[in-house]
Amino acid sequence: MVVDQAAALGLIDELRVAVPEEVRAAKRINSEGERIIEKAQEEAERIVAKAQEQAAFLIDERGLTQQAEADSRRIIGEAEADAEDVRRGADEYAVNVLVGLEGDVVKTLQSIKKGIDLLDSRRADLRADEDDGTGPDDGPADGAWDDVADDEGLPQPVRR
Repeated sequence: MVVDQAAALGLIDELRVAVPEEVRAAKRINSEGERIIEKAQEEAERIVAKAQEQAAFLIDERGLTQQAEADSRRIIGEAEADAEDVRRGADEYAVNVLVGLEGDVVKTLQSIKKGIDLLDSRRADLRADEDDGTGPDDGPADGAWDDVADDEGLPQPVRR
């Protein structure tokens, strides 16, 4: 086989010119691919960092929520205990006031009973004097005390 030397050299020159252009294009493509990969890697790192940040925020938020709930339970417990103390104090005060009032009422009732007894005794003495004929006749006749009206027209309580 015979090869034309001039044709072969022309072909080699064409390859010499064409190959560097193809190599440069391959290098450009390779460099562009590396840039895209690098950009994708940076984007992936940014996404991961943001996800970690959000996860940390949610964990902190959950922790804050749990702390707030615990504080809320504690405050409610303290308020209920304070309310119970106030109720207990109010009950003690009310009992003391009522016991004092009961004492005053008992004393008043004793005074009323003594007054009634004194009036009954005086009435009995007046009746005895009237029966003997020795005392003045100042009061109404016997039994008239039962329905005597006062100055305002109201009936008086029935005496024993």
